Amino acid sequence: PAARLETLLAGLVSPAAEDLLVGLDPADDAAVYRLDDDRALVFTVDFFPPVVDDPRAFGRIAATNALNDVFAMGGSPLLALSVTAFPEELPTEMLGEVLAGAAEAAREAGAILAGGHTIRDVEPKYGLAVVGLVHPDGIWPKSGARPGDAVLLTKPLGTGLVLQARRDGRDPEGALEAAIEAMCTLNRRAAEALRSFSPNAVTDVTGFGLLGHAHEVADRSGVRIVLDAERLPALSSALELAEQGVRTGGDRRNREFAGPHVESSADAAHEALAYDPQTAGGLLITIPSDQVAVLEATFAGAGLSLWRVGAVEDGSGVALR
Repeated sequence: PAARLETLLAGLVSPAAEDLLVGLDPADDAAVYRLDDDRALVFTVDFFPPVVDDPRAFGRIAATNALNDVFAMGGSPLLALSVTAFPEELPTEMLGEVLAGAAEAAREAGAILAGGHTIRDVEPKYGLAVVGLVHPDGIWPKSGARPGDAVLLTKPLGTGLVLQARRDGRDPEGALEAAIEAMCTLNRRAAEALRSFSPNAVTDVTGFGLLGHAHEVADRSGVRIVLDAERLPALSSALELAEQGVRTGGDRRNREFAGPHVESSADAAHEALAYDPQTAGGLLITIPSDQVAVLEATFAGAGLSLWRVGAVEDGSGVALR
């Protein structure tokens, strides 16, 4: 859980190193190490158990989730290694499908899946360790949001709700397929469209949910983020499932983490959508308001989705209105 992780990491600091541009103080989506004046390495790792039954889709989703951390830092992935745990009782061909799905995502991201490590385990788990490149002056941190910024999202929310409904046997027709499509979509094109602008803060929305990641941005930037619940984009059926009372275990943990810092006047369904843990979610962006119109036109011209969901103000914490 994010709250326990925050406590654990509070006692750890990155070793003093002039070229370590992003480490644990403060932590971000990936570590960044400067090689020279024009290049810095972006390094991240992410893995988890299956979120869908189809092994090829699972491999692609897990890979996408890891690769997206590099895009969230403003970087471009170069090289990836598999992190794999797999039961001996399952067919080897199934693991081959997981790896094939991951390789597809890596190629689409512009990276090479060059190997990895596999161990036996009672439950399958898969992910990637990814190395990418970014210009030292082009890093997108979580900690740069400024009052007057607009807050934008590049993907709809609700993957956790849909996946939980699937586990409960109550997912509406087409909901899972829409969630899988979203989870398999890399943030590469969105990052490329954003790169010519000047975002002040960027992160990707994953396990801590929108409110958890917004809290991180607000806390590390020393600002208040105000979100408009009615503007939050949702996957097909996600809000309806929230209204029916569907919740994940991650919902509770995210409330424990971010809840003390969130002021909410939203209805229960929109609040659940905002706390919902995401897998391979979109980018959460804060950018000067005077750049939003051009950014929206750029995304629209590239056939990409973009939603303006809030604003950055003076103060602290997060408001969901």
